[in-house]
Amino acid sequence: MVKFSAKVLDIAKRGVLLNRLDARSIGVLDGDRVQVINPTNGISVTAFVDTTITIAQQGTVGIYRITNDRLSANDGDGIEVREAGRPASLQYIKKKMDSGRLNKEETLAIIKDVVNDDISPAELTAFITASYINPLDMDEVEHLTRAMVETGEQIKFASKPIVDKHSIGGVPGNKISLLVVPLIAASGLKIPKTSSRAITGAGGTADLMEVLAFVEFSASEVQQMTEKVGGVIVWGGATNIAPADDRIIIQEYPFKIDARGQMLASVMAKKSAVGANLVVIDIPVGEHTKVPTVQDGRKLAREFIELGERLNMRVECALTYGDIPVGYSIGPKLEVIEALRVLEGATEPNSFIQKSLSLAGIALEMSGKAAQGTGAAMAQELLSKGKALEKFKKIIEIQGGDPKIKSGDITPGEHQFVVKAPTSGYVIEMNNKSLITLARIAGAPHDRGAGILLHAKKGKLIKVGEPLFSIYADRSWRLQKALEEGRRLMPVLVEGMLLDRVPSGRGF
Repeated sequence: MVKFSAKVLDIAKRGVLLNRLDARSIGVLDGDRVQVINPTNGISVTAFVDTTITIAQQGTVGIYRITNDRLSANDGDGIEVREAGRPASLQYIKKKMDSGRLNKEETLAIIKDVVNDDISPAELTAFITASYINPLDMDEVEHLTRAMVETGEQIKFASKPIVDKHSIGGVPGNKISLLVVPLIAASGLKIPKTSSRAITGAGGTADLMEVLAFVEFSASEVQQMTEKVGGVIVWGGATNIAPADDRIIIQEYPFKIDARGQMLASVMAKKSAVGANLVVIDIPVGEHTKVPTVQDGRKLAREFIELGERLNMRVECALTYGDIPVGYSIGPKLEVIEALRVLEGATEPNSFIQKSLSLAGIALEMSGKAAQGTGAAMAQELLSKGKALEKFKKIIEIQGGDPKIKSGDITPGEHQFVVKAPTSGYVIEMNNKSLITLARIAGAPHDRGAGILLHAKKGKLIKVGEPLFSIYADRSWRLQKALEEGRRLMPVLVEGMLLDRVPSGRGF
């Protein structure tokens, strides 16, 4: 045990900064753990070690803000530091790396340490990677789901049913929650929709809703708002509902991976934690999606349904066409404009409207609001009569947005470029992954005005020089970068387009 003088550092992470000589005397290196004790209040915290030669003088310990939130030390306080042992959860992560199966207790230990920041980002990445390479079986998925629910806040509504929906993603422009949630709420059902920000896409539902209103609320606020207006669309990461999930998503983000077992647990933990007992899952199927074939989609649907049964939730899955984008817009502001137009009465794009009505219809039938086979028609009536728009305005208002906002009030990125057809012919292919990549290079979802607006979709006859798609960006350098990458990706192909030249003209 060594005593140091405290220096509180405004660094938003958990850890301490030690002079390298002090670290050596304690017996720790960068990334090791130490026990930090404040003798004044008796509080003890485990923290990760960073070392320096110059920033922290010998005899001083720099305490990062998140660590000090628990330690409550002041500059100059006497603080005791000693080497700390490794948590048992690291053994369990290693077990998974070695293809072992994790039991309930081992999984809970890992997730508790994730939520308490007792394992480092690198250690969490090892768990994610191990689960990606050695897929979780259904018992492990159930253990992970229950652990995610148990380590966060939960909402319990006084009455049922509570409806929820989720899309597994992979299809650009999949803005259907902006229609489905107000449609379901307009029928009199409750739908507390907690959503993710984009992991691999150009805009998660939370990214889209943030164009219109605040999305960061506590679990109790989500419950109160849902009770009052019937539905919300909020970011799950702010609610402390299944908090481990968002920590996992942060580490998945650089790799653009969404491991099947973790994806199942992620979706169902949030549904369970908000008290949902009727859940509709959208599984887009197509060559360039997360689920390439109908057979793969049915297998995933069975897993969702089985996991639902284990958690006392009734789940129905819709396998939807995912080979091309939903609607014509990709990126937060562009997608919100399109969704508002439909709520305001537009009858296009058909792909977006019909998919939304179908999924809302399934929920209406599951709840008994509509007879079997009539759910989509009931949803259409709610949309046509303006009930869904009216409900969406209430949702926007209760989340702190402007309920009077119209589609025409939203302006996408000021920097734009129209990509024109280089030849006449039919649009023969749209590559979802390339379209998403292009929208992200343009700045989506962080730059809300960035994205892609399609002018022609697969199967349409187009003449040379007519617009294929427009790229929008909030910053000119991002637009330039997107144009350069777009020439390589060729996300939209027209019949007769030259794919390559062999030889290239310069010889081999």
